[in-house]
Amino acid sequence: MQLPVLVAVDLGAESCRVSLLTWEGSVPVVRLVHRFPNAPKDDGGTLTWDIRAIVAGVEDGLRLCAEASERAIDAMGVDGWAVDYIRLGSDGKAIREPFCYRDERTVRSEKEVHEIISPDRLYGLTGIQLLRLNTLYQLYADSQCGIEQKVPWLNLPEYITHHLGGRCVAEYTNATHTGLVSLGKHEWCQKLFSRTGLDITAAPPIESTGSFVGRMRGPLSELAAFHNTRLIVPATHDTASAIAGISAEGDDWAFISSGTWSLVGTLLSEPCVSDRARNKNFTNLGGAGGKICFLKNVNGMWLLKQCIDYWQSQGNDCAIDALVHECAELPPPDHLLDVDDPDLLLPGDMPGKINAQREHSGKRPLRVDDYAGFASTIFHSLAARYAEVLQDITATTGKKIKRLCIVGGGSRNMLLNQLTAARTGLEVRLGSAESATVGNFAIQLAAFHGDYDPCTGVRAAAVAKWADILASAFPADLQGARERNQAAFAARR
Repeated sequence: MQLPVLVAVDLGAESCRVSLLTWEGSVPVVRLVHRFPNAPKDDGGTLTWDIRAIVAGVEDGLRLCAEASERAIDAMGVDGWAVDYIRLGSDGKAIREPFCYRDERTVRSEKEVHEIISPDRLYGLTGIQLLRLNTLYQLYADSQCGIEQKVPWLNLPEYITHHLGGRCVAEYTNATHTGLVSLGKHEWCQKLFSRTGLDITAAPPIESTGSFVGRMRGPLSELAAFHNTRLIVPATHDTASAIAGISAEGDDWAFISSGTWSLVGTLLSEPCVSDRARNKNFTNLGGAGGKICFLKNVNGMWLLKQCIDYWQSQGNDCAIDALVHECAELPPPDHLLDVDDPDLLLPGDMPGKINAQREHSGKRPLRVDDYAGFASTIFHSLAARYAEVLQDITATTGKKIKRLCIVGGGSRNMLLNQLTAARTGLEVRLGSAESATVGNFAIQLAAFHGDYDPCTGVRAAAVAKWADILASAFPADLQGARERNQAAFAARR
């Protein structure tokens, strides 16, 4: 069987990527064909996503893939951030710009949902951590905005797939992140829909990871490269794809998918909803191959990005790489942040929010222009929080963790990696900064070769095999940078 030419679309809250997988004999070659920026926008006092710009960026990337590929493109898959969704009109298109998960409308709806059904009961039904950004609270808030609950919806990656010709589905890993899937099952929790007044008929059918959901249609399908392109739902939750892209054997490892958020966790065969898991607010998200991604959301590089955005708005420019270099020369900060303070999850004046927390703890505020001081505080605080969460995972699951795999954009931050290794005492291994794309392709390859279980989707062993093959498939400059970073990190330790 000829190895397939594939496209992977990875939608990020700050940057979206379209990548092409081709082959030189049996050697995979991955090219980042198109990257375009993304960010929520203030839409009259609410935070929304510019869905037209996202769709246009994806379509531009696909046209570039058609130009770059010497062969027809066999299949493609889209992954992206979870919880956000689009309500559909009768024509299958968005009825309005989708809300961003950081919009404050869910502050009220979370409280109202918890008055209807207790947090403990919610956790028992779904095994999902309580975060006000969960789709459950967003859907409930739609009624406050005059949106009828009967209007159908799709999560963002599945919407893009649908726009390109796919059926309306909710891929399993992404569906679990809504907080509306029955614990350990591939079905919506009818009791939860009923109790909260949500309309279960508006929810799309849940589809297994790696399923074929249609073929490319519309103007793009008129291009020769896309005449017969199949549409696959990989692990459409980008974190699940990123974890699927980790090439690691055994059961003694944990992971950090490090980016805007830091997802700190491990893989389990079955959900864990013990009292300790509930009290520590761990989540049991669906993973590729029927696995459970047992993890906790930790505020991530969003903190520094928000600081940089604020400084730039004041006319002061600074770059992350330069800050990391400066921070390496500084002593440890005099105070560690509670990085998961709800105030730090909201956009705007992050230096002010950090200083408010310092003052509340009896510490003097940092000078607003002490860029390295803020960055150092963030890096040390993140590393300490990672260590705390990993200790809780060990105590909660009983797993003996020896290795820590760090993937995503944060894997390039050597100082943060060094601090994390020191705090955790674990052997740190650096994976791909584009691990979500690796996992996306690995799942597509497993599906294309028939390594598929009707109940759980693509088989975990097959995905791991393809992730290992793809591990060295990125461009030489990126791969070389990763190897240099790994060597520098080892030398620092």
